[in-house]
Amino acid sequence: MNVTEAIELLEKIIALPSFSKEERQVADLMVSVLSGYGYRVERKGNNIWVRSLHFDARKPTLVLEAHIDTVRPNGNWKTDPFTPVIEGGKLFGLGSNDTGGSIVSMLAAFLRLDKEEQPYNLIYLNSAEEENTGEGGVRSVVEEIGKVDLALIGEPTGMQAAIAEKGLLVLDVTARGKAGHAARNEGQNAIYEALSDIEWFRTYRFERVSDLLGEVKMTVTGIQAGTLHNVVPAECTFMVDVRVNEHYSNAEIFETIKAHVKSEVKPRSFSLNSSSISPEHPIVKRCRELGLSAYGSPTTSDQAVLPWTSLKIGPGDSARSHTANEYIRLDEIEQGIGLFEKLLKGFRIYDC
Repeated sequence: MNVTEAIELLEKIIALPSFSKEERQVADLMVSVLSGYGYRVERKGNNIWVRSLHFDARKPTLVLEAHIDTVRPNGNWKTDPFTPVIEGGKLFGLGSNDTGGSIVSMLAAFLRLDKEEQPYNLIYLNSAEEENTGEGGVRSVVEEIGKVDLALIGEPTGMQAAIAEKGLLVLDVTARGKAGHAARNEGQNAIYEALSDIEWFRTYRFERVSDLLGEVKMTVTGIQAGTLHNVVPAECTFMVDVRVNEHYSNAEIFETIKAHVKSEVKPRSFSLNSSSISPEHPIVKRCRELGLSAYGSPTTSDQAVLPWTSLKIGPGDSARSHTANEYIRLDEIEQGIGLFEKLLKGFRIYDC
């Protein structure tokens, strides 16, 4: 697969709506593409994967993974999000950057690398339900794929090595009071009950700070209370977005929060923990040899739910993700293919 073919494939992907849990059309397309290259495609739900032609159970296994689902279009798009448009060296369309560039760059590199036997087995994986961390996503195929020694997670990192990423803990918090008439001195205002807890979330600092990811960051991102102007509200609910560094588990953060606030706190999930790979891992060393930088990413990905040692890397810019008029530069796709191939050709996962 050359660069032109990779871009043409991405245009076809953009043209097929692929929201989380609704990826069937793109999954079908990728099955057809991979079958056309002579691979036996394995599938579970809308997750699909193929194994290298030289697969040997005695070798370590490396996975190239990129998700095929997208968020729904938001903001004011200048064009139809599902009509790919090339203008000024950029390909516009929903999912072009997050994470279409990785889908096609990884595929092209996979096909090129698989022309020769490598010191590892290679698996190319398109996953579903990444954007909503769905049960039918990549976690559902871990057992079927089997032992994995290293995974590269395709996300827009500018082809730099994201060796750590923050975890995510979303909390629903409820402060309770007692209803009463606003004109009289009665009731207990739940909004006022919530204020001290909101202030705690704003000002508290967790002790352990990461060199790569910085502090744990807590942000109150929504609040709801009251329906009538003359009724003291009995309940006030608010959301908190918590970004966790690698020095804490989500469960640890939750226990600290419960010990400090008086409101009821319910986590939506504990599954999106912070993840990292050793700076001394051979793949990180290989990245540095190629002049790539290593950094900590503030956003989450499939890394958070996978049991495999993994590195997040791919073409594009995270700042363009989930925005109107999303795009990826054509030269980013070309560079991505070349860098993936250079990074992995002859690479030894266990560098003795």
